[in-house]
Amino acid sequence: MGYGKDISVQTTSKELQSGYISEPSKLYSYSKRGFDIIASIVGIILTSPIYVILWFFYQFGDNKGPILFKQKRVGKNGEIFYIYKFRSMIVDADKKLKENKVLYQKYIKNNYKLEPEEDPRITKLGGFLRKTSLDELPQLINVLQGKMSLVGPRPVVEEELIEYGSQTARFLSVKPGVTGYWQISGRSSIGYPERVKLELYYVDNKSMLFDLKILIKTIITVAIKKGAY
Repeated sequence: MGYGKDISVQTTSKELQSGYISEPSKLYSYSKRGFDIIASIVGIILTSPIYVILWFFYQFGDNKGPILFKQKRVGKNGEIFYIYKFRSMIVDADKKLKENKVLYQKYIKNNYKLEPEEDPRITKLGGFLRKTSLDELPQLINVLQGKMSLVGPRPVVEEELIEYGSQTARFLSVKPGVTGYWQISGRSSIGYPERVKLELYYVDNKSMLFDLKILIKTIITVAIKKGAY
């Protein structure tokens, strides 16, 4: 795709200068970052026992291997970073998916996902982690690093940027989030192009109050396991 850091930053800057993308206030930016730092530190401390428990299960069977999975995603202004998750798939899952050309094409056509029952990459433990959204917990590390925010558009792989077309720079003008407006609106049950509209709605209406509402609704959505797989 070619959406490296320099290319995306230049494109975004042009749109900022033209007034198409408005810059957030300093108060909002500082408040959001301060909240992210405090919340991620507290969250990492409180969930640390989960890391220890899961480490045990990653020592044998199909789960054997690294406890964390990292994958390149596109962040603010096109910066490429590694997103962290508890590994829910077998080792070298992406490589094995691409080797199956038929399944890989279906993966792309189905909004870059497969139904859990037909995805040979997902382990039984991984299925549980996904249904409970526990696989997302390590992204608190990304938040603490400043690569992500607690709330924002979900970070995508480079191939997905094609779905945003002329709105790519607008989409990349904010930090991606652990949760966001798309997450609470249906998540995996809502694909492209509807997802683009939801993500851009957040970009245009971001505020601390909106973030708080999204966080509260996320807790409810996770509790009833809506749209998670």
